[in-house]
Amino acid sequence: MTNIKGPAIFLAQFMGDEAPFNSLDGICKYMADLGYKGVQVPTWDSRLIDLEKCASSKTYADELKGKVAEHGLEITELASHLQGQLVASHPAYYKMYEGFAPAEVAGNQKATQEWAVQQMKWNAKASQNLGISAHPSFSGALLWPYLYPWPQRPAGLVEEAFGELAKRWTPILDVFDECGVDVAYELHPGEDLFDGTSFERFLEATNNHARVTINYDPSHFVLQCLDYLQFIDIYHERISAYHVKDAEFNPTGRQGVYSGYSGWADRAGRFRSLGDGQVDFKSIFTKLAQYGYDGWAVLEWECAIKSSAQGAAEGAPFITDHLIQVTERAFDDFADAGTDAETNRKILGLG
Repeated sequence: MTNIKGPAIFLAQFMGDEAPFNSLDGICKYMADLGYKGVQVPTWDSRLIDLEKCASSKTYADELKGKVAEHGLEITELASHLQGQLVASHPAYYKMYEGFAPAEVAGNQKATQEWAVQQMKWNAKASQNLGISAHPSFSGALLWPYLYPWPQRPAGLVEEAFGELAKRWTPILDVFDECGVDVAYELHPGEDLFDGTSFERFLEATNNHARVTINYDPSHFVLQCLDYLQFIDIYHERISAYHVKDAEFNPTGRQGVYSGYSGWADRAGRFRSLGDGQVDFKSIFTKLAQYGYDGWAVLEWECAIKSSAQGAAEGAPFITDHLIQVTERAFDDFADAGTDAETNRKILGLG
């Protein structure tokens, strides 16, 4: 068993136009003062990182690490959820996703997808230059509009979608493999990879690519009524990143899992700040420690009720309190009398 690292925090939800949230130095100082030891950096925000430069210049990557280290922090991972989304996007979403990519490719679906692929390849090389081994992202969605269809899906539609998804991602995964970095897909409703079964489909479609891994986030499983603890038992060998995020599911006579037309505060399933939801984090940290997860525990703050400032302030001590210093010996070692093969046979009545 190994120790989980933390606490860390994903910066995406905290960036803004006002100081200290509009610069790398400002937000790093803010988070360090709250007790965080690491930051997960969204690579679509140029105020935090010049992705192309980090991919092409080890010197720049070292300087970036140094700036973060000045605040007593480490870069835990780079994250590319927005770029990953555009690797595979159903046309129904193109207009809504235009803001994810530069203005020069807006409205051009082919150019947008090519831009996203290049971004992902830069993320692989940038992670390598930073000495990081895992990279959270989204899979994108070709099939999601047909998740629960009427009329029924045409035969072969699911297979065609996952084949195309694998076709688009495999060259990217190969670059990540060359760089020694895992792609940790966040299994998320709205993505074609949203649960264990869809993850297995993709894994099979990519011929069990070694770099296809999981960014474990229990909040998305609570909202699907999925057993998020058994999930760790099944997929622990493929978990390479961990978002510590809480959620609750409170079905009523009016709404259940499919309550997305309501605002976040009014949904049956909604994200909460750490400790305010229903996730059993003690069991999660125990299972991850048991299976040897040695990556970071990274807070992703999203809450329908509580402010980001309070959520961030409460998050660092919450994660710290759940970190397990794994034991290096069995608790009953004091009673070990010391035996050998001959003694064991005597104990069993065989000699």
